[in-house]
Amino acid sequence: MSSTISIVLADDHSLVRDGIRSLLEEEKDLVVVAEVSNGKEAIEIVEEKNPDLLIIDIRMPIMNGIDAVEILNKQGTTTKAIILSMHDSEEYILKSVKAGANGYLLKDTGKVEFIKAIRTVQQGGKYFSGDISNVLVNNLLNGNKTVSETVKTSKNNSNPFDLTSKELQVLELVLTGLTNKQISEKLQNSKRTVETHRFNLMRKMEVKNLIDLSKKAQQYNLV
Repeated sequence: MSSTISIVLADDHSLVRDGIRSLLEEEKDLVVVAEVSNGKEAIEIVEEKNPDLLIIDIRMPIMNGIDAVEILNKQGTTTKAIILSMHDSEEYILKSVKAGANGYLLKDTGKVEFIKAIRTVQQGGKYFSGDISNVLVNNLLNGNKTVSETVKTSKNNSNPFDLTSKELQVLELVLTGLTNKQISEKLQNSKRTVETHRFNLMRKMEVKNLIDLSKKAQQYNLV
């Protein structure tokens, strides 16, 4: 993995971009490689520079941040995305997650949490600040049901992928945004065991990434 994290900033207010750049560049391993002012430009610059991370505002002219993130994910980008917003509304949060965002931060987030979010996302995790994480956990993108609750209460759920109870547990935790390490701590299993369960459930469900895993889990009423 590269010793530095390359970042593109997308916000239509230059003062906001200046503030974020200043904050980030106090960290030696964070490098802002480009700044843009709308979603369309964000897509173009990500395709050109293939940065590690895109930090993007929701409300921008021409194209908003959620639409830009969704398009990039459909194109198969490896660039991870953190959405910035002034709003902690459930609608925005869930739309961002469904679009493929790896994180969602409010614009009044402090520096320590901001940097923590960047490092968490870069390492393959997800980060949703404060009450936002509670919204996600409570909804899990599907009417306030957790995976385990859905499996227990749905008589029509035939578990077509033949997932074990442990794989269902891992699926639930993966979709709440936990890393393999966090899941291993929560389940009191080794990280390698969690990685094996995660590999097996993705193999059984015939998916290659978290977006497809989430969609398929919802399609078959596993979440």
